[in-house]
Amino acid sequence: MTKTELFRSLHHGARPLVLPNAWDYGSAALLAEAGFAAVGTTSLGVAAAAGLPDGTAATRDETLTLARRLGRLPIPVTVDVEGGFSTDPGEVARFCAELAAAGIAGINLEDSRANAGLADPVAHGEVIAAVKSTAPELFVNARTDTHWLGLEVDSTLARVQHYEKCGADGVFVPGLTDADGIRALTAATTVPLNVLFSPAGPAVAELAELGVRRISTGSLLYRAALAAAVHTAESVAHDHQLVGEIPSYATIQRLLET
Repeated sequence: MTKTELFRSLHHGARPLVLPNAWDYGSAALLAEAGFAAVGTTSLGVAAAAGLPDGTAATRDETLTLARRLGRLPIPVTVDVEGGFSTDPGEVARFCAELAAAGIAGINLEDSRANAGLADPVAHGEVIAAVKSTAPELFVNARTDTHWLGLEVDSTLARVQHYEKCGADGVFVPGLTDADGIRALTAATTVPLNVLFSPAGPAVAELAELGVRRISTGSLLYRAALAAAVHTAESVAHDHQLVGEIPSYATIQRLLET
């Protein structure tokens, strides 16, 4: 079974796929060693590491460079490509084909634009169709940001159903935490529904009961890592005891050498 085939099968297991999102090779490799079956990337983490804003199509090169490194991992990887870094379906499809050639199993492809508006669903559907035509092996997770941006929320169902018709292998609705809303989407679509984990929302067990097949952490791990870094630095500066298990230098070096 290829990594792409394995990734696809993980959406149909007894439990939802809990997908942690990494921001560099080290974080992804450590998550793989911890036993996670697959990892994704967080566009915020990739952008912040490069000193660039997220969601503005500014990190095409950084995303591709990281993807080529992550393709070395023994587990499937899915890459957040924002809106595809272009509005031209052919250009987006060619970029995604490069990801597939690098050993990437899937992508997130969102319909938000510059964190301020939503793409026309028909136009976004054409992008999805182009990607599936050019790189049919990729698992395309079609993300709609209606709830994330609080825009055109009433169009959510129509959007995900249209993206499904255009060939999406899964649909992703970040920002949706309402149990009734989640249940309605799982009942109205035939492809796996992905939601973003929220500390204030349903737990994994409840999401499973609602029919969710994939649960992403988004930028949560990256933001938690930043908080831990500051806390550790402050502990050193003020002679406080360090808390939590910290990987050794040798552990990280070993991961990078494999």
